[in-house]
Amino acid sequence: MEVFLYIGLFVISLAVLLRASDWFVDAAEEIGLSLGLSPLIIGITIVAFGTSLPELATATAAVLQGQSEIVISTVIGSNITNITLVLGLSAIVSRVITLEYNIWHIDMPYLWGSAFLLVFVILDLEVSRFEAVLLLLGIVVFLAYSIKGEASDQEVERVQAGWRAYLMLVVGGALVWLGARYTITAIEQLSQIAGVSSDIIALSAVALGTSLPEVIVSLSAARKGKASIAVGNVLGSNIFNTYVVVGIPALFGDLVIPEKILSFYLPLMLAMTLLFAIMSNNKKITRWEGFLLLIFFLYFYGELFKDV
Repeated sequence: MEVFLYIGLFVISLAVLLRASDWFVDAAEEIGLSLGLSPLIIGITIVAFGTSLPELATATAAVLQGQSEIVISTVIGSNITNITLVLGLSAIVSRVITLEYNIWHIDMPYLWGSAFLLVFVILDLEVSRFEAVLLLLGIVVFLAYSIKGEASDQEVERVQAGWRAYLMLVVGGALVWLGARYTITAIEQLSQIAGVSSDIIALSAVALGTSLPEVIVSLSAARKGKASIAVGNVLGSNIFNTYVVVGIPALFGDLVIPEKILSFYLPLMLAMTLLFAIMSNNKKITRWEGFLLLIFFLYFYGELFKDV
């Protein structure tokens, strides 16, 4: 009975976390427009940050509750899931993802840069404050480069943000924190009851749960013939996960790096990032390549639970 209680707590708290993240981001976007921020800046800051908000809230709560091994596990599990599941399903649904521009010029080098920096940061099984600052500097450089092309004299039509937007910003932020806190509590209790390490739950259930927004957005875009959005979604989310979701929690306390992360899951993340790069080299990702990505997703989950 206790197991079902904590499973219920996990599902409810994760659902609250995801829903509250939507409220927070929508309210922040409306307030940003009312302050005269351009849609471009809002898109690559508030909205992009919002896609990683569930992971960030979960990771920060984990550090504050003494479960810091969940941080790296969540990031790596989420990055693998984004590429194999989100991109794979999008390619299958749309039959082929055609890219409007060559992501090798800008986005893919940044994705690779974030992946390699993460490798060097966690090789010694710890993340120092200095390394956390370096990671956050990486996201600043990425955002600055993204904003660089915008004309400074661009006219922005302001909208009026009502009291409801500010209320939802506060309520959404509070619920994000509560959802993250109880998600971590449920993980801690379930891992103790089942005798499964918390990093395994983070690599699987938390990573999959926090990737659900990307899955939903990408599949919706694929059905509307705009599957290339999924590629940008995966790129932006993985870059933010690596820089922000590792960097910010590391400022609050030391991160514990499970040894199996280095021996298997980190190399798998690098392999999937490489596969993503190869598949997108000709500016298209086919349906058969989508099936291949799903096979790797199933392999990832099989490896997670084969020793449980």
